This record gives sequence, C-alpha cells and structure tokens, in this order.
Amino acid sequence: MSTMPPCGVLTPKDFKSELRPIWCPGCGDFSVLQAVYRALAAVNRPPHEIAFVSGIGCSSRIPGYTTAYGFNSVHGRALPIAQGIKIARPELLVLAAGGDGDGFSIGGGHVAHAIRRNVDIAYIVMDNQIYGLTKGQLSPTSPRGAKTCTSRLGSLEDPVNPLLYVLGYGCHFVAQGTPADMAGLTAMIEEAIRFPGFALVNIQSPCVTYGEEEQQIKAHRAKMTTLESLGHDSADRIRAMDLAQHYGTELYTGIFYRNPDPPPSYDSLVLARQEEMMAKAAPRERILEVFLQK
Repeated sequence: MSTMPPCGVLTPKDFKSELRPIWCPGCGDFSVLQAVYRALAAVNRPPHEIAFVSGIGCSSRIPGYTTAYGFNSVHGRALPIAQGIKIARPELLVLAAGGDGDGFSIGGGHVAHAIRRNVDIAYIVMDNQIYGLTKGQLSPTSPRGAKTCTSRLGSLEDPVNPLLYVLGYGCHFVAQGTPADMAGLTAMIEEAIRFPGFALVNIQSPCVTYGEEEQQIKAHRAKMTTLESLGHDSADRIRAMDLAQHYGTELYTGIFYRNPDPPPSYDSLVLARQEEMMAKAAPRERILEVFLQK
C-alpha cells in the first residue's frame, strides 16, 4: 500500500498496485484504470480511506490493480456489498465497478434499490456490449442483430438502455464516457466520486477480442459528441432523458444529469439516526453508571 508523500499531495502512482493488468492488448479497460488513478489522485484521499468493490468480469479486476482496499465479490453483487461497507464505515470513500452483464443482467435488480436509497457510492460500469470474460456471449446491452456465440443468426432482442434505466429510477448523477476521451473520462469519474450520493458513470469500454469494429476506440473518436458541445444543461433531467434515448445510435459523452440540490444520502441519514439514538441513551447510561458505582 502506498504512503502519502510528505507534501500530502497524492499522484496517480500512489494508487497503482504491484499487480499487472492481464486484459487483452488494446482493451478499453486499461484507459479506464488510468482514468480512475488520475481521478483518485485529484480527490486526494489516501488509499487506506478507500474501498473498491467489484463483481465478476474483465472490468471487475480493477480493484486489484489499485492500492485501495479491494473486494472482488460474486457476479452481480457489487452494489449490495458496497452499500453495506458505506453504511458500516461511512467515513470511507466507496467505489463499485462492473460490466454491463454484471450490472444490468444478473445484478440489474440491485441498481434500482441502490439508486432509491441514494447511498454515497460511485458506480463505474464498463459497458462493452458483450460478455468478454466468458468468451463473447450476448449481453443485455448488445445491439439488436448482434451475432455472437449465443446469437449466431443475430440477436432478436432490443438492448437495455442503461442511461435511460438509471434516469428513470431517479439517479441523481448520470454520466457516460469513453476511453477515446481520457481527459473527459477522468473529469467525470472525479465528479462522480465527489458527488454526495449515488453516482453512475457508464463507460463504453471497447472489447477488442469480441466487440464489433464500430465499437472500438478509433470509431469512438470519430463518432463521439460531447454534451458540452451541444450546450446541454446537466441540471435538466428531462433533456437528459431525451438525449439518453439515443443510446446505441449516438455516442454522447459527459454528464447527462447532476441534481443541483441532491437529497441527503442514505448513509448520512443512518449516521444521523445513530447519533440521535446515542444521545437519547446517554442519560440512562449515566444513571446506570452511577447506580453501579454505589
């Protein structure tokens, strides 16, 4: 684990573990990892104050490549575990990571509840529209017509729209990025970490082994359009939902929605209630203490 430099200013290297990433050469997750390092350095919380939870999949290896406390959970269960950590240890900075299959298929039911509770967690999803680790099966975000080992004649299903999903659930911070724009990706991950509540960053992170050509980084550079260039107001949730409808046909990057007046997070409410109950119990405890001394 890294120690803080004498000046107290952390650098991306302070969050880099000794483990070497074993993704396929050219995988978008390499860039996502670098963006996470840079965002954590900008937030400037030491590694021992950070808990990083993941599910199962290529992207879920990320906690092991950081010097933060890491927990590689079972498939689809990163969010319940991350919520438990944040409620038990509210002083920690808690992040969760996973892929589109992990987050929107087997773990999809947990997303809605993490959002409605508004636990202060930054959830980073690497959405490559395929199950990469298990050899290229159809995933919930695979486009209609996608030919994979489990849809050899082409998928007959419409894909999940993760952006519209989470906006519909009432998520207070929703962003989308791509490794094709490292500066923008780093900035939105940092903002998600700093946001006081549940924040989701959907990253279209290309799978070089099983992904389609139009889903690769070079294609992203040619296709992407920043929300800033469109003059989008991230406080406008209705406009954000309108833009989110184009998931899969347009690659919009940036912050779709950031609630300008976010409600208290669940973990802060739990902590406030605990303090209230302790304050009420204190007089009784003092009476008992005096009684026992006699």
